[in-house]
Amino acid sequence: MNEKTLKGRRILLGITGSIAAYKAAVLTRGLVKEGADVQVVMTPLAKQFITPLTMATLSKHPILVEFFDPENGAWNSHVSLGEWADLYLIAPATANTLAKMTYAIADNLLLTSYLSARCPVAVAPAMDLDMFAHPATQENLARLRERGVTIIEPDSGELASGLTGKGRMAEPETIIEQIRPLFR
Repeated sequence: MNEKTLKGRRILLGITGSIAAYKAAVLTRGLVKEGADVQVVMTPLAKQFITPLTMATLSKHPILVEFFDPENGAWNSHVSLGEWADLYLIAPATANTLAKMTYAIADNLLLTSYLSARCPVAVAPAMDLDMFAHPATQENLARLRERGVTIIEPDSGELASGLTGKGRMAEPETIIEQIRPLFR
């Protein structure tokens, strides 16, 4: 295990609408266990795969999904999130989110926070093998890599579709090890 500690590191964890969102719970638990302060921002579709209550319990912070809280009008500032974080980790990152990141389509809090981030950014793609292998997805990943985004390569194995191939989000332990060098 790498000795570079995560203690005191502020990690903004973005969760997108993928079946792999269940791994975000284990990832959050691992980051918090290592002493990281984790705030979670989810896309609206991510809530279909894992509940905000689960993520709030594990991160010890309220979960951010919308630009403002409809109950009290409190503003969730994407700029403040981008300034707060030492690392912005999007795991899982769907093909849709990767494409929007590539083309600066800021139609949700997760994406506006990405565009406001002043810290290193890492993504852990998760999608079916044909989606991952598609030339458009590979081009988007290449562009993001050129812009300094760290791509945590997906694993090969059985996918939710029943097919077998590359596209499974990396395991939480692997993601944690791969983000360690990103802290300055």
